[in-house]
Amino acid sequence: MKPLFATAVALGLGLSANLALAQTATTTTPVGVWKTIDDDTKQERSTVRISEVNGVLTGKIEKITDPDKQAAKCEECSDERKGQPILGLTILRGVKKNGDDVALWDGGDILDPGNGKVYRVRLRPVDGGKKLEVRGFIGMPMLGRTQTWIRVE
Repeated sequence: MKPLFATAVALGLGLSANLALAQTATTTTPVGVWKTIDDDTKQERSTVRISEVNGVLTGKIEKITDPDKQAAKCEECSDERKGQPILGLTILRGVKKNGDDVALWDGGDILDPGNGKVYRVRLRPVDGGKKLEVRGFIGMPMLGRTQTWIRVE
């Protein structure tokens, strides 16, 4: 009787672990709408929608909070985005799930439309997917900075 009980418990724990992994997988995706927060003022700056097509993430600015910047263009950009309106601009592109870490997305780049610089990027959903750590860097991830975005939907 004891071996049967132990087997049932082990199976139950295995199912619970698989269910927990499935729930974690749905909350560890960066796909969704995110509020970006200004590093200095700690106020909302914009809203970015991250979408996934064929395993590749892109992110576009959907909303700019500052009414004076609604018509702003990316004058400092040096690629095909130069002179494009910041509202609707793709700032995140080419990001894929890291095969070694289910909660890490990397391999792409992120644009800072304020200065036109493009950085390599790593995304890591945290706090059950309610927040997104966005790390922009040059060269190695240690040489960069992290912003925390807040999930809207």
